[in-house]
Amino acid sequence: MSALKAIPTNVITGFLGVGKSTAILNLLKNKPDSERWAVLVNEFGEVGIDGSLFSSNASEQSGMFIREVPGGCMCCAAGLPMQVALNMLLARARPHRLLIEPTGLGHPREVLAVLTSEYYREVLDLRATVTLVDARKVQDERYTNHPSFAQQLAIADVIVANKSDQYRSEDFPALLDFLESTPEFNNTSVFQVSQGALQENWLSASTRYRDNSHAHHHKQEDFPALLETPEIPSAGYLSIKNEGEGFYSWGWIFTAEWVFDSDQLFLLLSGLEAERIKGVFSTSQGVIAYNMADNTLSTITLKDCIDSRIECISSEKYSLESLEEKLLSCVITQ
Repeated sequence: MSALKAIPTNVITGFLGVGKSTAILNLLKNKPDSERWAVLVNEFGEVGIDGSLFSSNASEQSGMFIREVPGGCMCCAAGLPMQVALNMLLARARPHRLLIEPTGLGHPREVLAVLTSEYYREVLDLRATVTLVDARKVQDERYTNHPSFAQQLAIADVIVANKSDQYRSEDFPALLDFLESTPEFNNTSVFQVSQGALQENWLSASTRYRDNSHAHHHKQEDFPALLETPEIPSAGYLSIKNEGEGFYSWGWIFTAEWVFDSDQLFLLLSGLEAERIKGVFSTSQGVIAYNMADNTLSTITLKDCIDSRIECISSEKYSLESLEEKLLSCVITQ
């Protein structure tokens, strides 16, 4: 079998809730039928939702391969776990293109340093880094003052203002003014789209990234474990916490045998206050993915799921024990 060489590789980055997963799903839907594409997705929370979302919409039979690295920014998993996940994905998929989605709270510059390291220099051909941004957020200092937000814009080869259908007339000009006032901005191309509708030709643009000096090093014992589907305790569920970059997450994984009341879940989740909520549940109305961003809860129906799970991310550290009780009260079949 021939060695893998010069696989076109793109990093798709952006802050929490900007629509990275939707954008990647759109790219996968429009990939050439004759090509195999691989996606390595990283999430801030320990539970991992995007893998279930992607897997329900993509299949290896149709040339789409997914692998997930949950549990914090990918640079902090950039030693053994990230390399193991990436190497296994490349070996299985032997892809014509690789897409990498770091968590919205991660450090994409360090991810790029790993991808351009000597280990991957012959295997991967790094192309444009695409940064998605919601133009409305440049008025919010929680975003503009966050180091990850600044870094995502600084390393972008293409900037995409997503959710443009929701913009006011002044939002996109405000984004352009903000970029012009940013010292790291390098006259990067800026486009507007809705629903994550990236154009494939943007992926082929060259990257400006050359600097490997920002690598983020950890001792080997600091690396989190590469999580697969965890063992569920006899109680029927487990909860996992994580915190970093000024945010906190709490996730739950429920046994596959449990079925939830879809109406109760929607009412519960739509009333929560959090920066980000993602969940996939087996419900009375089938398998449903729940997605909250910008205080708006949306749902889509999926084909199947391995289990039910949810992740809540907030900038406020508060107890979610009451949410656990409410989630359990939505179970109708055990």
